[in-house]
Amino acid sequence: MAEQKILSLLGMARRAGRLSLGHDAAEEAIVKNKAKLCLCCADASARLQREMQHGCCYAHKSIPYLTMTFSMAALSKAIGSKAAVVTVDDEGFAKRIESLYEEIQNTGKE
Repeated sequence: MAEQKILSLLGMARRAGRLSLGHDAAEEAIVKNKAKLCLCCADASARLQREMQHGCCYAHKSIPYLTMTFSMAALSKAIGSKAAVVTVDDEGFAKRIESLYEEIQNTGKE
């Protein structure tokens, strides 16, 4: 349930223009301090996950990084574009997604 809510929020954030999609756009959002949260799909490559994690904490940045439980196909369907990594560039969307992610982690399931 919480996973579906996250996907819905990501769809809304996409329509509101508050997402940076894909490696290059996400990296640019991180470098320019636009990103409030970075999300990688469960099936993203280990190299991509490592790169994004490093970018989020590089040069004293403290951008939260989360590896999600859903696949790239599920994310792509929700946002209407193929991507394995996205950054949420809005504080409100980011905080809500983080709280839903914690809910998933605390219950051990959706």
